[in-house]
Amino acid sequence: ANCSTCRRTRSVPEAAEGWTLVLASGNQGKLGELRAMLEPHGWAVRAQSEWRLEEAVEDGLSFIENALIKARHASRATGLPALGDDSGLVVEALDGQPGIRSARYAGAGASDAANNRKLLQALAGFPSDRREACFYCAMALVRHAEDPAPLLATGSWRGRILEKPLGDGGFGYDPLFWVAEEGRTSAQLSPERKNRLSHRGQALRCLLAAIG
Repeated sequence: ANCSTCRRTRSVPEAAEGWTLVLASGNQGKLGELRAMLEPHGWAVRAQSEWRLEEAVEDGLSFIENALIKARHASRATGLPALGDDSGLVVEALDGQPGIRSARYAGAGASDAANNRKLLQALAGFPSDRREACFYCAMALVRHAEDPAPLLATGSWRGRILEKPLGDGGFGYDPLFWVAEEGRTSAQLSPERKNRLSHRGQALRCLLAAIG
């Protein structure tokens, strides 16, 4: 089952020509997905890498906290509204790991392949019914760095971790994430279909609905 939540803490004007939004992420996969979903709504989307920003120190204890940290960091450096995204894989049998450390599960700067290998090692010997997992996404939109009422949205996408990767699309843990309703992994879905189903797509649609 999929679910999403959104906190509409204030009114946000609809995107208009000239309103630029900074995406507070250095992950090229995330940037591509978010741009594909935001630009059709009239947003001028820029990546924080254009300012050569160092990555924010993600020292929060939850996805929501880290999304806010990223958004405020990008807004503070650019003077523009910013969208922070923090997402990852939560595996029930591993007590929620890799969780907020999903991108660095195998160590700082780890590749997707290394993270996937570590996950498979951690789940070695686990039967199919104990390999349930969900992708979770938290988004935070701030109009300025000190915004006291950020717009927050979350989404989750349930699936199961396979014993070997399938598919070459997407990024991160997509090749291991089996989507039973689709009969394939997230990495085997078209980008459009993935954006429709995914945790990130859910959270962003929720956020856009609140903005509108």
